[in-house]
Parts: sequence; C-alpha cells; structure tokens
Amino acid sequence: MPVTESPPLSTCTIHIERRGGRGDAGARALERHLRRLSGVHAVDVSFRTGDARITYDGSVISEETIRDAVRDRQVSIRDESETATDDASTRSELRQEVVFVGLTLLGMAIGLVTGWLEGPQLLMWAGYGVAYVFGGWYGLKGAVETLRHRAVDIDLLMIVAALGALSIGAPFEGAMLLFLFSLSNTLQHYAIGRSRRAIKSLVEMRPDEAQVLRDGEEVTVAIDEVAVGDVFVVRPGDRIPLDGVVASGEGTVDQASLTGESVPVPKESGDEVFGGTINGSGSLEIEVTRQAHESAISRLIHMVERAQSEKAPTQRLIDRLEQPYVLGVFGLTIAAIAIPLALGSEFTSTFYRAMTLMVAASPCAVIISTPAAVLSAIASGGRQGVLFKGGEHVETAANIDAVAFDKTGTLTRGETQLTDVFVRDGLADESLTADDLLSLAASVQARSEHHLARATVSEAEDRALDVPDARRFQSEAGKGVRADVADGTIHIGNRSYIKTVLEDAAIEGLEPGLDRLQSLEAEGKTSVLVAREHGGDVTVLGWLAFTDTVRPRAVEMIENLRSLGVEHIVMLTGDNERVAQQIADEVGIDEVQAELLPEEKVATIEDLVERYENVAMVGDGVNDAPALATATLGIAMGGAGTDVALETADVVLMGDDIGKIPYVFGLGRRTRRTLTVNLAIAFGAIALMVGTILLRGIPLPLAVVGHEGSTVLVSLNGLRLLAFHE
Repeated sequence: MPVTESPPLSTCTIHIERRGGRGDAGARALERHLRRLSGVHAVDVSFRTGDARITYDGSVISEETIRDAVRDRQVSIRDESETATDDASTRSELRQEVVFVGLTLLGMAIGLVTGWLEGPQLLMWAGYGVAYVFGGWYGLKGAVETLRHRAVDIDLLMIVAALGALSIGAPFEGAMLLFLFSLSNTLQHYAIGRSRRAIKSLVEMRPDEAQVLRDGEEVTVAIDEVAVGDVFVVRPGDRIPLDGVVASGEGTVDQASLTGESVPVPKESGDEVFGGTINGSGSLEIEVTRQAHESAISRLIHMVERAQSEKAPTQRLIDRLEQPYVLGVFGLTIAAIAIPLALGSEFTSTFYRAMTLMVAASPCAVIISTPAAVLSAIASGGRQGVLFKGGEHVETAANIDAVAFDKTGTLTRGETQLTDVFVRDGLADESLTADDLLSLAASVQARSEHHLARATVSEAEDRALDVPDARRFQSEAGKGVRADVADGTIHIGNRSYIKTVLEDAAIEGLEPGLDRLQSLEAEGKTSVLVAREHGGDVTVLGWLAFTDTVRPRAVEMIENLRSLGVEHIVMLTGDNERVAQQIADEVGIDEVQAELLPEEKVATIEDLVERYENVAMVGDGVNDAPALATATLGIAMGGAGTDVALETADVVLMGDDIGKIPYVFGLGRRTRRTLTVNLAIAFGAIALMVGTILLRGIPLPLAVVGHEGSTVLVSLNGLRLLAFHE
C-alpha cells in the first residue's frame, strides 16, 4: 500500500461557551478562518458539548495563534479550571431547557384555549408571546451565532417558519413548531448527554481517598496526593482507588466496570489491579504503580471522550451537505412563494404552503441520526470494556470481511511454560546437566521481554538455580538472542537464527539438534537450540521446549465470528508451522502464516487487504503494533495495562477476554443497521411530507409533527444502542 508523508499534526481542546442549535456551521466557519491563517488544509474543527477540538499542523500554526483566532470570532473561552463544573452546568442548562419547553407548552395552550373560547385578545396574544419567546430562545441564539459566521442552519429555518406563520395569522402553528422544535432539541441533548454520562459515571466509582500505610499505620490520603510506590489497604467490598500491584494478600476483584469481565478475577501477590474496580473478598495491600490521572480508568474516560469528538464517515458526509441543503430549502421556499404569486395565486395560502414546505424539508432528523447512534455505540462499548477510538472505527467494524489473529497472548493464553530441557548426548563436557543448561539460558534470557524468555527465567527461579551474569546482550527480532556468559557466547534461537546469524559457522551437533527440534515441534511444542561459541567454535549444548494453551473461549469466538459473516480467519505467528497448525486446527482457523518476522506480518496484512479489502488485526498491542496500524481495523488485547495498545490500535479490549471480539463486530453491524433505519426514517419523512405538500397540501401542524416526530424518533432509536450486549 502506498504511504504518503503527513504533516506533524497536533491537537488542542479549547473550552468555549456552549453553542445553541444543532448545526456545525460555526465549526466550519472557524475552520475556514484557521485555514486562511495557516495556509494549510490540515486544520479540522469539531464541537462537542462546549468544547472545540482542533487538529492542526503544529509546524505552521501555534496553539496560541489558534486561541487568538477563536477570540477574534467573538467566541468566549473558558479557563481550564472552569471545566470542572461542566457536568453541573450542563445539567443546569438542561433543566432550564426543560422549563422553557414547559413554558412554551403552557403559553401555546393558553393562546389556543383562549382563542377557542373567544376570550380576551390580550390573554391570547400574551400566551402566544410566551410560547414564541421561550420556544424560540435557543433557536434564535443559534441562528444569530451562525449568521455571524456568514452561514445558515436549521435554527434559522425554524425561526423564519414560525415568524412566517405568525405573519399570516397562524400563531398556533408557529407556537406548535417552536414547542416541538425545542422539545426535540432538549431530548437530543439528553440522549447525547446520557451517552457521555454512561462513561463519566465510571470516574465517580473511583474513591476520592485511599488508606495508605505510613510507618505501619493506615492514614487516609486524597488519591491525588498518593505517590507511586506507596502501599494502600483495600478491604472486602471496598473500591480500589488507584492502579497498582498486589504486595500482599489474596482475593477476588470485580473488574466489570473497566474490562467488562462478568466474573470476579482472582488476585494474589504480584498481580495487577486497577482503580475503580471492587475488591470482592480478602484484604489486599497494593503498591501504587500509576498516579490518579494516569490510571487505566482515567485513560479510558479520556480516550472515549476523544473518540466521541471524532466524527464517523457518514456524519462527516452529512455535515458537508448540511449548508448547501439548508440553502436549497431556502431557495425552494422562495420559489414556492414567487412562482405561484407570479401565476396569480393568493398570497396567504401560498405563503402558508411555503412555510409548511420549509418545515417539512428541514433536515433535523438527518443531522441527528448519525451522532445519536454512533455516540451511544461508543458509550455502550466503553461500559463493556471495549474502547473505540473514534466513530469512524465503529462503522469500520461493521464491514470487516477477514480477521487476522496473533497467536501468542491472543488466541493462546500467552502463559508459556518451559516443559523440556535436554542436554545433547556426546558433549565433550560430560558434566553439563539440565540445570546447568537452564542456568546458562536464563542468564541470557533475563535481558529479554519475549514470552519464551520469561518462561525460561521463571523455571530457573522455580528451581532456585544460580544464574550467572550476562554481558553484551543482543536480540534478533523473531529469531533469537545471544550474550556473553563466563568465557563464551551463548546463542539461543530457532532455525532462522541458525541460518542467518550463525550461517558462516561450523556448528558441532547441528544435525541431531535440528532433528530433535523437528520431533518436538511435531508434538506441538515450540523449541529452540542452545549453543555455545568459544574461540570461534560453536557447539550445540541442547534445546528447550515450550508449550502454550488455547484460551478457553477461543473456539466459541471463532464460531461467533463466522455467524456474523466473517469470510476468512488467519493466524499470524513467529512460531514454527507445526505448532501454529496444531493450534489452528484446535481453534478452527482457515489459514496459518507461521515463522513470520514483524515486517512479514505487515506484508501479510497488506496482502489480506488486497484480497478482502476490510481486514481486522487482533494482537497484544506491543510486538504487533506495525500490523495493527496496517490493518483496516486494529484491535489490541489487554489495554487496561498496556500503554502501547491505547496508542496503536483503533479498538482496545481493556481486558484479556477474547470473547469480546465478536461483540466489536456485532456492535458495528448493529450500529450500521441503526444508521440505515435512522436515515430511512429521516429521508422518508421528508420525501413523504414534501411530496404530499406539492401534490395536495397538508396543514402546517401536521408537517411540524412529522418533522419533529421523526427527529425525536431517530434520537431514541440511536439511544437503544446503549443497551447492546453480546
């Protein structure tokens, strides 16, 4: 795949006063202004509940220049410290909107009833006056702000239509339009706010204080004042305040709020725990590994909020079409007035029909249909321990045709165990024992982070072996390692290592060593040779064999993927082909690509993309980072404890539950269906009403009900995704 050079993009979030209305005309106007200042197109602006998220080319324009530009557009900027009260102010504003909707309904009812009963004209007009003022308050603010940016949006359409109805003696129709318009706006704010609160509620579950051990006594300390390395105590039933490692004690921890695991996880000394989770049983002493603002739950909340500011492709398309569409509606309305009048029609009925047409053709439901669904999907995933890093990835998950899995740590547990240590027969050094060989291997492997190395070192520790120091450690990715130990160099590697690193050396005992590797691999074990180089001579000392076990839900997960319509499933691994094929047969994999180096995994993903177009890669987010970035959709396992996973992948499974992968694709497909239904409702309502108005005509109140009813319906339909589960 061709790679294009991209500018060094930066991102800043500017906290601004909350905008009225539903359109993003202000965002586009600010975006155009910033592009004129910087002279580049790498500027993108999106608004979300009072924040302007701006992506820009940091080599051309600075954040301070951007802030000055925002002020130039007469937008009020809030200090960072003021954002702590955002939730309270948002709830307060929502309550105010509800009050305004109630006053609009009351004023409309007073005006209507007084007119029916032929009551005092002053009372009737006072009622309609209240309805117009409170019903049009937010819409007028939004329309004025948009006009200030030399643009138009739906708020202006609604205000013009309501005033038009009033001007021809139809105050009830105008009041009803403003009532339903403000009601649907309030319901949308509630729906989107609820999807955000579904994530923000996680942080509220984290305690504000921790019981820290100081000089052998428990001291209550605010979590922001707890330092890395401090030890705190958590009793049964308490929430764990900070990320850490169990220093002493045993128990079970409910991690559902973070990783989505339904069953409490056993914890003992050395196990990692996360802030916001619940200690179910046993008293634990936990050593802090991350400060409060760096905890997994804080990162989850931050990433979800950032994801909600990233627009899905469908939403970006609708946003681009909004401005010309609104201008088209105004043009259609003007034509609906001018043409009949030119043909001799009566003004009042013509103008009434034109106002009805304007209301019916307004795209409110179209514009809200996508964010209502996508934001709810992101929030739903977050509550299940699945982090989508943008709305785009939710839609991408719906189209995946092929999935590639890393083997170790993904399809298998990754808890590799050393099963066999063999010393080669016929060695000149007959005193070399299996423990001696393991000790030499562990001295080299102690410098490596590879799963085979960890298993080797762990076995040496279990046997309480004396491990010598190693010097000049070197690693060959996907092949093996070497280091100087005592008076020689110890090489540990697979066939590829022998063929490349030691290709020019005459190796004593190589043939029986390779034969033994083959027999061990036939048993489904991963094996490596251990050789010593001394004075230019290389001798095979023996070999090590390892095994790994398939994750319990791997077979079920593969079956679920097939039921979702995934066409092809591939395993990518650096392990030997026999071991990989045995795992693949056990799980039900279609294709195996074995003995791959990291760069070969990338090439394989590129080939799969050419064959199937939409390919997901599932890996652990560390050694699979290049392949994750190359795939159409990168899914990283175990993001709760892995920084690289959060940075590299498009979707992060905060826990290690491989069973969540079908949930990712299932949620994407459900979101796509919801978007299809929402857009069908929105465009269907517009087409039906506009067609009827042009052919026969309908009352303005009916157009208002159809327009606002479809808007509320798509909002509530999108909100249903909050309840999606496997």
